[in-house]
Amino acid sequence: MKIIKCDYTHGFDVHCEEAVAAAAEDIADGKLIVYPTETVYGIGADIYNESAVKDLYVVKNRPFDMPLSVAVSDKAMLERVAVLNENADKLIKAFLPGPLTIIIKKQPDVPDIVTSSSQKVGIRIPDNRFALELVRRTGPIVATSANLHSHPDAVDVDSAINDFGDAVDTYIDAGACTIGQPSTIVWLMDNQVEIVRQGAIPADRIREVLGC
Repeated sequence: MKIIKCDYTHGFDVHCEEAVAAAAEDIADGKLIVYPTETVYGIGADIYNESAVKDLYVVKNRPFDMPLSVAVSDKAMLERVAVLNENADKLIKAFLPGPLTIIIKKQPDVPDIVTSSSQKVGIRIPDNRFALELVRRTGPIVATSANLHSHPDAVDVDSAINDFGDAVDTYIDAGACTIGQPSTIVWLMDNQVEIVRQGAIPADRIREVLGC
């Protein structure tokens, strides 16, 4: 188990470069990492490495019928994972990067274990410099909160360490998360809109952007 401090408050210095390189290497090797976002800490793995994703479910004690969200770095990477529709495009322009997860149709090559065999996937672009730089280097990674299933969300790295210990290979310690509450989750299918979870972005703002 490695704990790597990364303070990017005043810029992405050499220590942060070393931290993101170490985390990216672990992802490439099929290992699990805990990383900061603007909302809560996340536990990550390569979404295309089904063995690593299975390990993540087990470590979190998360039921396999509960799908996982995916972090991407930009719209181009998002379209590698999901199929955009008009409403999704509106929300991306209005809120991403930011504390919003959009559930839309997945691309065929996204493994079923990530989505619990569903044909839709939750996508988010974190508004966090470390997370974005990590995903640029690794490609899409799992973006679920770094806590045991049913435990409180981890807003600092110590909470994640208490839950996972040596089961996670690398912890990136970037201090407390700036928002400290989960992302809002919105499900979009055809012309239907459903607020699955109220989070950092109020539902009224979502409906205002979508005109509903």
